[in-house]
Amino acid sequence: MKKLLIAILTLSSSSLLAQTKFAQLDQMLPTPNNYRAASGAPGHAYYQQKADYKMTLVLDDAKQRLDGVETITYTNNSPDPLAYLWLQLDQNIYNLDSDSKIIEVEKMENFKSVSDLRKRDFYYDGGFKIERITNMSGQPMKYFINKTMMRIDLAKPLLPGQNISFQIKWWYNINDRMQVGGRSGYEYFETDQNYLYTIAQFFPRMCVYNDVTGWQNKQFLGRGEFTLPFGDYEVSITVPADHIVAATGECQNYASILTAEQRKRYEQAKKSDSPVLIVTQAEAEAAEKNKAEKTKTWVYKATNVRDFAFASSRKFIWDAQKQTVGNKDILCMSYYPKEGNPLWERYSTKLVAHTIKTYSKYTVNYPYPVAISVHSKWIGMEYPMICFNGGRPEPDGTYSEGEKYGMWGVIIHEVGHNFFPMIINSDERQWTWMDEGLNTFVQYLTEQEWERDYPSRRGPAYMIADYMRGDVSGISPIMTNSESIKQFGNNAYGKPATALNILRETVMGRELFDYAFKTYCERWAFKHPTPADFFRTMEDASAVDLDWFWRGWFYSTDHVDIALTDVKWFQLNTQNPVLEKALLQQKDAQKDVHIGVTRNQTAIGQTVNERDPQIDDFYGKRNIYAVDAIDQKAYESFVAKTSAEDLAYLKAGKQLYELTFENLGGLVMPLIIEATFADGSKKVERIPAEIWRVEELKVSKVFVYDQAVVSFRVDPFLETADTDLDNNTWPRIMQPTRYQLYKQEQTRENPMQRQQRLEQMQRGN
Repeated sequence: MKKLLIAILTLSSSSLLAQTKFAQLDQMLPTPNNYRAASGAPGHAYYQQKADYKMTLVLDDAKQRLDGVETITYTNNSPDPLAYLWLQLDQNIYNLDSDSKIIEVEKMENFKSVSDLRKRDFYYDGGFKIERITNMSGQPMKYFINKTMMRIDLAKPLLPGQNISFQIKWWYNINDRMQVGGRSGYEYFETDQNYLYTIAQFFPRMCVYNDVTGWQNKQFLGRGEFTLPFGDYEVSITVPADHIVAATGECQNYASILTAEQRKRYEQAKKSDSPVLIVTQAEAEAAEKNKAEKTKTWVYKATNVRDFAFASSRKFIWDAQKQTVGNKDILCMSYYPKEGNPLWERYSTKLVAHTIKTYSKYTVNYPYPVAISVHSKWIGMEYPMICFNGGRPEPDGTYSEGEKYGMWGVIIHEVGHNFFPMIINSDERQWTWMDEGLNTFVQYLTEQEWERDYPSRRGPAYMIADYMRGDVSGISPIMTNSESIKQFGNNAYGKPATALNILRETVMGRELFDYAFKTYCERWAFKHPTPADFFRTMEDASAVDLDWFWRGWFYSTDHVDIALTDVKWFQLNTQNPVLEKALLQQKDAQKDVHIGVTRNQTAIGQTVNERDPQIDDFYGKRNIYAVDAIDQKAYESFVAKTSAEDLAYLKAGKQLYELTFENLGGLVMPLIIEATFADGSKKVERIPAEIWRVEELKVSKVFVYDQAVVSFRVDPFLETADTDLDNNTWPRIMQPTRYQLYKQEQTRENPMQRQQRLEQMQRGN
């Protein structure tokens, strides 16, 4: 009895194990509730907090210091009384005792030079200097700073429906991005001794409080980006009088800070379908030389945004054009130093306009009045209505094709972040993929509409295959916290973007996917979605069970390797003895002959039975291919009992193929099989992933054709990210690799410079 029980338990556990890939995700996702519905939509009790800011900022161009005073009005829309408030102090990542420095894994082999070691030890006095926190009566408030988080203790709990206002005065030394790195900071231009500031994470900001995490106060360690509540901003920015400022929102006082000619150009740009220069390169170069000593204050307002950022420099060239989205004109703008030309004046604002238009088609209509691209070296970072982008030509104005595509891609990507996560406001501190992955997917769609056959770096399935076939010890599931991800770019950007592309092109189809994806975006615009909200909405709006897909692509490190391991060819027996015995004779005549038989034809002059006629008996003399009366009578009986339809089908010459597929990578996927026939024609068979629902490791499928197949290929259009194409064909076709014995000498000369040199040589001749 005991052995029987063990056998039953073993069988049961094996059966459960065999069903894991198609098990539902219910036990892995949070239980639906009043705040978040089972459909993936916000529940009827959904709430979110509001944080409004009024700020006065002073940028000291001599000391590279920012001083600020902010008044925060925080509204508690939750059902919970709050005894304290949590704020983010992201600049504290630059404190000497910052965790981000202490926890960094280091090896001596990573330091290639003295400069690498010096950069490791480079220190400047960073971090917020909080001077005071007071209530609106001027009374000090109790607070405690825990690294990159600050708790403000309230004199009495903030009850549901109530709001509180308080004031913070602070300053910090702006970081040199060329030395320290970072998402914001300044760049110094030695040739003209000027600065370009891209300023963000510059003020104490409210943390998110919601139904999922309570206070989202995970420490900022550098990777996991920012999770913020929506609110309204009014910001006054005092800078040198000759600086041009770009910022989140709309400027309220152009009339007092722009020249009459610049205001005229600005009004022209608002009506133009192509870029119009508001500040010209000549004006920017004049400002570079004649540095103003006085200051000006720019005033910006922004409504219903989750953050605020700005850029300031006397080096800025500024152009703009309109882009209509729905029934609204969006002013698309670019700010860039002369070092960005000719790339930036030619492309940036047009890319902004194209991105806003294309993303709106796939997600939600762009709701804000402006969209801005600011150029600074290396950086690519996003904020509401404004982003900072790299892509700089050589000093002689030439650039490589890679530099051009890099600039195009980063502008599309960073402007696209207006949608993910600035509008569809996911938790970046926890789930990088909901921000970067979704954005990279729509970036791919946008790139393809910018230029036919655009060489996108991420999106198509085959591009992720190298990563997925790699050592699993260096790979994380997509559903990994931002700070714990291995291979950040592949995991948070590339793999989720590929997954969505496969859903769109192969699993769901474009119509179903686009509808479901847009439904998710519309449901969660200006709200805080979670992964479960995304997963559930995609299924709810499409009627496609995708739990197997989320489980495999998002929760596991399995890869796709589906092998075509066996092909068996069958033809139907017609039962007609004349046809069948003739085919048997033909088949036997075509059989491969053993080498010994071939050699014996000449080596053995005459066998015994060839010499002695008494040797062969009945069996030696009979003709197995002859059709006799018994055969004919049996066939006539068969015909009499068989329907005309079945007889016609038997005579049609159908070719039957039994194909066997093995799941070697562990990740189940649809089967796409291309059959090539003797006449050169092809047919593609598409089988949903559910074919693996019972047997997850090995399945077979029978195909019936009117003519013979000469070859089969699995995943012929590279749709599934299959990591081994060599086992996808029958007969086997190995993928060749070109081996180069002699390698060309590398040169730093880009093709534009080479062409210039060639023209000089021709002129010299």
